[in-house]
Amino acid sequence: MSETISGSRGLSIEEPLIFEQDTPGQSGVDLPEGPEPVDDRLGGLRRRNPIGLPGLSEPTVVRHYTRLSQKNFGIDSVFYPLGSCTMKHNPRLGEKMARLAGLADIHPFQPESTVQGALELIDQTAHWLKTLTGMPAVVMSPAAGAHGEFCGLMTIRAALEDRGEKRFRVLVPESAHGTNPASAAACGFTVDPIPATAAGRVDLAALKAKLGGDVAAVMLTNPNTCGLFERDILEIAAAVHAAGGYFYCDGANYNAIVGRVRISDLGIDAMHINLHKTFSTPHGGGGPGAGPTVLSAALAPYAPLPAVVHDDRGFRLVEHAAGSGARPCGRIKGYHGQFGVFVRALSYMMSMGADGLRQAASDAVLNANYLLAELSSDLTPSFAGPCMHEALFDDRFLKDSGVTTLDFAKALIDEGFHPMTMYFPLVVHGALLMEPTETESKDTLDRFIASVRGLARRAKAGDGADFKAAPVHTPRRRLDETTAARTPVLRWRPPEK
Repeated sequence: MSETISGSRGLSIEEPLIFEQDTPGQSGVDLPEGPEPVDDRLGGLRRRNPIGLPGLSEPTVVRHYTRLSQKNFGIDSVFYPLGSCTMKHNPRLGEKMARLAGLADIHPFQPESTVQGALELIDQTAHWLKTLTGMPAVVMSPAAGAHGEFCGLMTIRAALEDRGEKRFRVLVPESAHGTNPASAAACGFTVDPIPATAAGRVDLAALKAKLGGDVAAVMLTNPNTCGLFERDILEIAAAVHAAGGYFYCDGANYNAIVGRVRISDLGIDAMHINLHKTFSTPHGGGGPGAGPTVLSAALAPYAPLPAVVHDDRGFRLVEHAAGSGARPCGRIKGYHGQFGVFVRALSYMMSMGADGLRQAASDAVLNANYLLAELSSDLTPSFAGPCMHEALFDDRFLKDSGVTTLDFAKALIDEGFHPMTMYFPLVVHGALLMEPTETESKDTLDRFIASVRGLARRAKAGDGADFKAAPVHTPRRRLDETTAARTPVLRWRPPEK
């Protein structure tokens, strides 16, 4: 299906598919014929049909994809107030380090003697995470945040089995991240929800009422998905431990407290850390994530393998139980974790330093509270008081305007900003969750505030019709969300056999 693009005079023209620009016989490269037959180069396999790739010159290909890229929102071109995902600028230093030949070109099957630098890098990254959290152990292999949750719950299950206890319930607050119940269920636990109070925090009385001999763990997100710090966390930890359970903390929002709070001081037994959120490595469309999981002394013996150790023989990968009392729960991922993400994260930590990481957390919280203070008179904050790294509003300010949260977010696109997170967390009706991160300047936030404030006042003035049509200044207009999806008809067809 062709895309519409803007021509040099602002005219709307069609951008053909790459296959529609096919010119038979044209190529961007001039390769000599190989010395052996094609069949030999393909390992004896014969190609029955042409591949069907289009014939294009190099400028045609570059211009085509450059034009398409200019249609996208990206952190390099616009501000992302995207709460819960921490879409922030990633320093180019990390990308440069990850492309160093000695790091980018290694293979997990190489002998340990040839990858001493890589093993030391993993060990140093682990050291930073343990130091920042105050936890004695860390598992580096989880490939993402939810995988880190899975890792933590697997160690909890292994610890319970070692104790000979059959505990099957995991308590998950309504304000927790959405992957928490899925991770608990994947580990064989039954999920029992804990309600939130009117202040947006865990209902401590309801949690204590559900504690018992069958509770394996409590999973808490702190700061929680409402952008608030759980002030009762020490009492929650004490109650869970008194009941014989373990305390899991979702570290997706660690960006708000890194360098300011030691996780070990909060009574936490396990917490995953999203390197792609807190330590500025790409994720989503920009690259893989990583979710190392820090563990308390009670859970450290059950940490899954592999692990990097350092002794008089150098750096080694331990693939089996080592040390007195070690009872690893197995292996949760092939190879040794997301190494390219470790390179970027360590580059970020070393360049920022402990004081810089602390300052980043402070600035993230400051920016969110600036948005909350400046927009509270035009939007409706969901909860009273200051927030952490996320400012949360609901749709009460749109009452009787005919404008929905979705309409409001679509109109923001025409203002040149990516929309904030919508309709999440689910405990807030019509939620608008804004997370500016520490990388945005006051000037950027002021422009965003002016746009949001202007939209809110237009909606309240009864100017709802324009919102229903938004966005109107984008290459593609709003999707038809009221009609059954239609199957697009592509003009290009693969070559007939």
